[in-house]
Amino acid sequence: MVLHTSLLSMMVWLPVLGAVGVLATGDDARAGTARTIAVMVALANMLLSIPLYLGFDPGSYQMQFQEDHLWIPIFQIHYALGVDGLSLAMVILTNFTGLLVIFAGCHAIKVRVAQYMAAFLIMQGMMIGVFAATDAILFYVFWEGMLIPMYLSIGMWGSANRSYASIKFFLYTFLGSILMLVALLYLYTQTGVFDIAHYYGLTLDPWIEKLLFVAFLFAFAVKVPMVPLHTWLPDAHTEAPAGGSVVLAALMLKLGVYGFLRFSMPIAPHASDALSWFMIALSLIAIVYIGLIAIVQADMKKLIAYSSISHMGFATLGCFMIYQIVRHATLSDAAMSMEGAIIQMIAHAFGSGAMFLGVGMLADRHPTHSRRISDYGGIASRMPVFAAFFMLFAMSNVGLPGTAGFVGEFMIIMSAYQGHFLVALIAATTLVLAASYTLWMYKRVFFGPVTQPEVMKMTDIHWVEKLNYALLAAGVFWLGLYPESVLNLLHVTVGHLLALSLPAGVV
Repeated sequence: MVLHTSLLSMMVWLPVLGAVGVLATGDDARAGTARTIAVMVALANMLLSIPLYLGFDPGSYQMQFQEDHLWIPIFQIHYALGVDGLSLAMVILTNFTGLLVIFAGCHAIKVRVAQYMAAFLIMQGMMIGVFAATDAILFYVFWEGMLIPMYLSIGMWGSANRSYASIKFFLYTFLGSILMLVALLYLYTQTGVFDIAHYYGLTLDPWIEKLLFVAFLFAFAVKVPMVPLHTWLPDAHTEAPAGGSVVLAALMLKLGVYGFLRFSMPIAPHASDALSWFMIALSLIAIVYIGLIAIVQADMKKLIAYSSISHMGFATLGCFMIYQIVRHATLSDAAMSMEGAIIQMIAHAFGSGAMFLGVGMLADRHPTHSRRISDYGGIASRMPVFAAFFMLFAMSNVGLPGTAGFVGEFMIIMSAYQGHFLVALIAATTLVLAASYTLWMYKRVFFGPVTQPEVMKMTDIHWVEKLNYALLAAGVFWLGLYPESVLNLLHVTVGHLLALSLPAGVV
């Protein structure tokens, strides 16, 4: 019973306490000890996901594994945690990704190892806190808390232009979050509490709803990121270490869509409905325009970064298309759209996260640490195991049936077709665009003769990297072949969120 009632707190604070232990190991003379502690902590957190999953009741939309302790009495701020189906999926994904990043860092990071491991452990704990918080101020504290270790990871272990990229990342995300805090404080004045559930169903003036929606939009659109607030992401991805790129792609981008589902749509349903075409337009711009930008990139990391923006456009499309679908089709079609958005988030974590990890592996092995496509060619002849794995993740990025990347996109396109044929047609262009930039990059990097002498010196991946890629490959096939295992967790929760997000009279 104690484990049941404190499981989420253990997941939040075990990585933070583990980070303290890692830092206590000192300088790089004891780097091996730091790596061992970090791996053990990340593995322990992943194992805690098992009782969380097994003890979760997918037939209820209520928050489960709840903890509630009064934190700041004068303002009725609570340390309150809980998970529903959406939160559960994101928490498990966070633990899984955190373990892989720590594994990868054991081989890739050679300097300031303890500080690197500590930064990513703290980041993991803060992100679990974001997904599990049911108090608005606690949510905001975790939301801001995760920025610091990511800022440090880019600034300390990034590439040549890391200072510019880290500052740009911090300013974009921090300034957007200030407006979210203003919105949360206004909701507090209307309810007297910071319990997020109390904000659902509030009767607000239409203009107030729109202002709240806009305030939330800046915070969450920066995280997704949505056009035109996306410019920080290619710089951050390009300059970040491989682990930082994986966390950005697999987790941080998902926080924006999670915010739309948890805050914007259920708290301001009328504004979400009124502005749905605006959000759909921004999503389609991300899918098509950013996809075209990805094609012309010469840097592999930048190409995958723009690819991430394009794919996350699918997730936001799935969220806001529900307002058009319910006017022309059924609630089940709208639910499929929202579930598709969540599946797309998880699938993107496996595909893009693995590709960022792979580019990091290539850059580490290249004598000049280049990420330029033109500096490679014929990698498959030097690194056949790595080439096979990377092809799988490239196929998932394209949306090949049987892989994780297919499921969410298919659900969103099919449900969008029920709401508006033209929207579905434009969204479906990603099937061509994604194939263009992904497979063209793969051809130039992996196939053909070896023309660069630096490539001749490169060696195939070792057992730790193989283990990481095997786990990611398992995720790609598992979600691609048996998505129902995740959808079963989501059905009831999505139904509840859908009911909260649709204004009266729309259905």
